[in-house]
Amino acid sequence: MIFHKHPYKPFIPKNATKLIVGTLPPPRFSLGNLKPGDVDFCYGSIDGQLWKILNEIFSLNLHFETTQFAIEQRKNFLINKKIGICDIVESCERKKIDASDLGMENIELRNMLFYLENNPTVTTLLLTGGNSKNGPEYHLRKQLKEKNILLKPISLDTPKIHHFEINNTRIIEVISLTAPTGTANRAVGSNAEYKILKKQNPNFNTFDFRVLQYKKFF
Repeated sequence: MIFHKHPYKPFIPKNATKLIVGTLPPPRFSLGNLKPGDVDFCYGSIDGQLWKILNEIFSLNLHFETTQFAIEQRKNFLINKKIGICDIVESCERKKIDASDLGMENIELRNMLFYLENNPTVTTLLLTGGNSKNGPEYHLRKQLKEKNILLKPISLDTPKIHHFEINNTRIIEVISLTAPTGTANRAVGSNAEYKILKKQNPNFNTFDFRVLQYKKFF
């Protein structure tokens, strides 16, 4: 078994109103074996799409390279937009060196309720994946259930929207975004809204679909 620990602590700016919540970056980030184009920061994989999507939405002119400048670009954006990143998985074990959520075993989670209680301005969790096994929504549901907190559905369309209440006074909205990974492209391709947009414009693709979706919530 291979031990896979999250290489980054949560990055939560002061007065953050939203938290991006995923699982773990690819193991190479923990091992320090970065690929050309990787950024040594949360969601920094050159193969991932989150920063490419945000770059498109906000015209950030981000650099995709293993430099401190590229890291600072991303941190400055998050600070200015009051968005934090707090992945829900602290560590796991794997039989294979890959980034699949399904391949995670003996998972240690971060306590999302702890981070919410210590960041009282946060009102929204932006999950980078749904309720498939070991995805961020799957683990969040597990944590809430252990505390007898109900995750109430608001909309079951894609992306699904739920909310839950903490301390009897504070409502946290949960948006389960389409995962910004290539493995989710098949799910996008079968989405009814995507099919309509693709029919209207043959050049429309799965990246464009995510840009439209993420733009509504970022």
